[in-house]
Amino acid sequence: MIKYINKYALFLALIFCTACAYNQSEGKRIIITPQNKGVTTPYGPNGITRNIIQDHKGNIWIATFDGVFKYDGKYFTNITSKVTSARFFSILEDRKGNFWFGSVGSGVYYYDGKLFRHFTTEEGLLSNGAGSIYEDKKGNIWFGSGGASRYDGKSFRNYILNGNAMYEDTNGKAIQKKQLYGVGPIMEDKNGVFWFGADGVFRYDGKSFTAFTHNGKPFKNTRSIIKDKKGNIWLGGAEGLWRYDGSALTHFTQRFVGYIMEDKKGNIWISSGRNSYQGWALSRYDGKSLSDKTPIVTTISNKQMTFGILEDNKGDIWFGDFNGVHRYDGKTITSFNSKKAKNNVKLL
Repeated sequence: MIKYINKYALFLALIFCTACAYNQSEGKRIIITPQNKGVTTPYGPNGITRNIIQDHKGNIWIATFDGVFKYDGKYFTNITSKVTSARFFSILEDRKGNFWFGSVGSGVYYYDGKLFRHFTTEEGLLSNGAGSIYEDKKGNIWFGSGGASRYDGKSFRNYILNGNAMYEDTNGKAIQKKQLYGVGPIMEDKNGVFWFGADGVFRYDGKSFTAFTHNGKPFKNTRSIIKDKKGNIWLGGAEGLWRYDGSALTHFTQRFVGYIMEDKKGNIWISSGRNSYQGWALSRYDGKSLSDKTPIVTTISNKQMTFGILEDNKGDIWFGDFNGVHRYDGKTITSFNSKKAKNNVKLL
């Protein structure tokens, strides 16, 4: 009888451990049930919206301080509302169709459509803030925060930002505070060199880091780095908008630049302001005039600070601000928060 009880107890223990245990490299599992699926409404977020992407199925995903929303063309679903109250800053769909959500101080959430996994410093992240998420050519996932973390599906490698230098944490002991700013944008160029934006710009060839400067001076508060269709590198931050063609730098504006996006026609879209808080506008640089001394620039909106610019499959432009998410169809701007949903706004 005792043997039977012991075997039964062992059986129950195995079932319990199978249901709740997790591999440290895979994060803490959060099981989603019908009772805690996200809330669906005809309205989008009302608060700060930082990043917007479109998935391979055409859905729009929005990282906000109200949670992560998915828009299917008709309804918005707050995917994380029943899972966490974290404020979200960044979002990525990886090549396998899984999603990564970076939060402000609450770690990173992975979502495969059914199951959430939660990664924090306990699982190996350098910091619990993730201001950017990037997938490289090999499928590694990078997270930018106080420094940078690279996840290969099994373990993390961390890279520390220390003043005017970056280097790998070879001891595996560096844990940053709940920090969001530091390393922001991460991008891999056509030569396989990684670019990191911070209070400075750093390039990493897989072996060592080097600072990228202009006239011998570091770039300040770099908020955006992209690679255009021609392979040029665009930088945006406290010192404006810059383009690097592999040999020379071109400076387009001294206004503070937060986000940069290239559309299908080769136009460059930016959000910029007189400084990091005032005089902000969403603007478009005409791609055909970028080689001119004075390229054609069109202001689309100058209401307030703009975040996370996206061009969708239809050619519409999406962007976020302090009051939710908006869409520009080439003529009008439509706001999707509960107060202004489906009310077209006249262009300025």
